Amino acid sequence: MKKYIIYIALLLAGLLFGYLLFNNSGSVGTSQVSEEHDHQAEESQMWTCSMHPQIMQPEPGDCPICGMDLIPAEAGAEGLSAEEFKMTENAMSLANIQTSVIGNANAAPGKISLSGKIRENEEANAVQSSHVGGRIENLYVAYTGEKVNRGQLLASVYSPDLVAAQQELLTASKLKESQPALYKAVRNKLKFWKLSDAQIDKIETSGEVKENFPVYATVSGTVTKKMAQEGDYVKQGQPLFEIANLNKVWAVFDAYESQIANLETGQEMKITANAYPAKEFTGKISFIDPLLDESSRTVKVRVVLDNAKDMLKPGMFVQAKLERAETSQKEALLIPKSALMWTGTRSLVYVKTSAEEPVFEMREVKLGDALNNSYQVLEGLENGDEVVTNGTFTVDAAAQLQGKKSMMNRPEAEGKEAMNMKMELPKEFQKKFYGVLTEYFKLKDALVASDANTATKMANKALKELPGQKAANLDEMASAHFGKVREMLQAITKNNDLENQRAHFVILSENMIALTANIDSLGKSVYLQHCPMANSDKGADWLSLESEIKNPYYGDAMLGCGEVTKVLK
Repeated sequence: MKKYIIYIALLLAGLLFGYLLFNNSGSVGTSQVSEEHDHQAEESQMWTCSMHPQIMQPEPGDCPICGMDLIPAEAGAEGLSAEEFKMTENAMSLANIQTSVIGNANAAPGKISLSGKIRENEEANAVQSSHVGGRIENLYVAYTGEKVNRGQLLASVYSPDLVAAQQELLTASKLKESQPALYKAVRNKLKFWKLSDAQIDKIETSGEVKENFPVYATVSGTVTKKMAQEGDYVKQGQPLFEIANLNKVWAVFDAYESQIANLETGQEMKITANAYPAKEFTGKISFIDPLLDESSRTVKVRVVLDNAKDMLKPGMFVQAKLERAETSQKEALLIPKSALMWTGTRSLVYVKTSAEEPVFEMREVKLGDALNNSYQVLEGLENGDEVVTNGTFTVDAAAQLQGKKSMMNRPEAEGKEAMNMKMELPKEFQKKFYGVLTEYFKLKDALVASDANTATKMANKALKELPGQKAANLDEMASAHFGKVREMLQAITKNNDLENQRAHFVILSENMIALTANIDSLGKSVYLQHCPMANSDKGADWLSLESEIKNPYYGDAMLGCGEVTKVLK
C-alpha cells in the first residue's frame, strides 16, 4: 500500500508541475502578444483636442491652443483631406442636419420658368372725372368691381356754374340773329363741360334751366376704384372713378440677370395660373424693362393676354415657361435654395463626401437660373453629389471651429467676405450691439498688450452687454454670427492662456465684422485690419478704432504686422 501511495503522490506532483510549467509559458506568450498589440495600438493612436479637432498629435499631452488635455481621436477621422471635416452622429441628429442627392432636372430640359402676377392693362385704364364743379346729388355706381359701359349714367351733379351758363344760353339765344358770335361762344362753353348738342338744344327749346347734370361714362370697363360719395363737393376735373378695361391684361414677370439672354420682344410664352392649373394661356412678350432692379437683380418682363372671358384677375400668381436660347440648351443641375449660403460675392454649399460617415466639405458654386425653389448650378457640383439641405449654418459653424474652409474662414480675405454679408439687424439689437463693440475694442487692446487677465475681464464685460438670443430677434444668418460671438467670448473668459485667447479672437473677430458691417450708423470710423501671418499663416482680421496697426495676435513680437483693408465710416 505504501508503494501505491508513493506512485500516486509522484503522479500528482508531476501533473501539478506540468500544469504550472505550461500555464506559465502560455501566460508569458499571451503577455508578450498583448504587449506587442498594445504597443502597435499606441503607435497608431492619434490624439486630438475636444475644443480644437484640427489638432492631431501622435502622443497624449496638452492642446497647443487651449492647454486642455488631449483625448484619443476617432479612428474614422484619419484619411480626411485638408478641406474635409467630420461631425458626430449625435451632433447631426441634434441639429436636424439633412442631405439630398442632386441630379439633372429632366422634367423640362431646355426650358426656363418665370414667376409673376396679373396686372391691369395700363394702356386701357381710364379715370372718370367730373367735368364741372359742384355737389354730387346722385351716384349710380354702387361698388368697386361693377362693370360699366361707354355712355352709361354714372352720377348727377348740381353745379352753380352750369346753372349760370344755361341762363347765359337762354339770353344769347334771343340775340343769336344780332350777335351770332356771342351765341356760338356760349354754346361752345357748354360743350367744354361735355354737354352734347342734343342736350344744349333741349335746354334752348324748353327754355328751362336744369339744376342737375348727368355724368356719363366715357369708356367701358370695370370700376377698380370709387373715389367719391353722394353729397361730396367736387372740383372741375376731380376724379370720381378709376375704370379698367380687363378684356386684355398684363402678365408681369421678374427675370434674373442670367435669364435675360433667353428673352426677346415678340417671343411666345406659355402661361399657367394657380387658379387654373389645367388651363394654359399663350401670349407674346411686349416689353422688357431696360432698367435692372439692383435690390432684386431682376428686370420686369410684360406679356399681353386676352381676357375676354374674364378668367384672369389682377393680382393672380402666374408662371411662364419658354425655350432657352440654343447656347444654353442643356439639362439643368438643380439645387434647393435651402442648401445655399451667400456671402455677398460667393455662393457656397456643403457636400457630404462619404456615403458611410458624416464627413463634409465646402464647395463654391456658380449659379444660373432660378427655378421655383431651386437654382441651376453651372459650376462646382456634379450629378449625384450629396449636399446639405437643412442645417447648413450648423455645418458651417462646425467647419469654422475645426479651422476648415467655411463661409467665414477663407484665407484669401475672410474679413472682406464678412463685410459683404447683408443682414437685416433690428434697431433695438443695433443699439445694444454698440456696447458689445465697445468692449470688443478693449479686448483687442488687451491682446495687443499681451495682458491675458485684462482680456478675460473685457470678454466678461462684452458678454454682459449681449442681449438674450430670443430677445435679439435675428434672422438665421445673423443669429448664427451672434451665437458664435457669444461662444468665443465665453471661451476667452474660461482660459487665461494668451495663445488660447488669441486663437478664439480670430473667430470672434470674423463674426463681429459681419455684424458690425450691417450696423446702420457707427458714429465713428472703424478700420478693418488684416495680418497675413496670423492664424498659422492663414491670415486673420480684426476691427480697430485707429488706422495705426497694432497687432492683437502677436503683440510686441510683431506689433506693426498688418494693413488696413477697408474703412467703415
